[in-house]
Amino acid sequence: MKTKKLTLTAIFLAIIFLFALTPVGFINLVFIKATIVHVPVIIGSIVLGPKIGALLGAAFGGISIFINTTTPSLLSFAFSPFIPVLGTTHGSPWAVVIALVPRILTGILPFFIYRGVMAFFKQNPKRQAPALFAAGIGGSAVNTLLVMNLIYFLFKDAYAQARGIPIGESVYKAVLTVIFVNGVPEALVAGIAAAAVGTVLLKLVKTT
Repeated sequence: MKTKKLTLTAIFLAIIFLFALTPVGFINLVFIKATIVHVPVIIGSIVLGPKIGALLGAAFGGISIFINTTTPSLLSFAFSPFIPVLGTTHGSPWAVVIALVPRILTGILPFFIYRGVMAFFKQNPKRQAPALFAAGIGGSAVNTLLVMNLIYFLFKDAYAQARGIPIGESVYKAVLTVIFVNGVPEALVAGIAAAAVGTVLLKLVKTT
């Protein structure tokens, strides 16, 4: 069992790196590109438990810091402490919080959501797919909601400058737009992937 877990952990880490460092990790949904980098973190949490899930989430966050440091974009200051915040000449350590904390929680919460839903349905195997779907939705949602809200509360002025919008109520409206336009499709993709892949992997782990 330990060997299986180590093997699956290595596979999930490899998939996270593949998704994060190549275009494979993005799905073109016509009107946006949805990221699926968080999907192996969510599935890993469900199948291997919250500790390994947290490790996978930390790896996701670490890669995010690396990418935003080496190939910065307008919002990279929110994910890398080495990129100056707009309007200043220095980076912020809060960027590490945004890059790591939501991603680590993305690797912890799906396990408990899945277990909670299954317990509610008294471990009915017919409810496994809906439970996995709910865990996928929840894991993706916590990532999107935490990242965007932390950006708003920690870097509101810089975010407004990066987006070219006036400081005020319009800033949070812009945040909500990202949450709904990007977050909803990403959550659906994560839910479907968790239900499809999680069912197979849980059987594999239980039968070995």
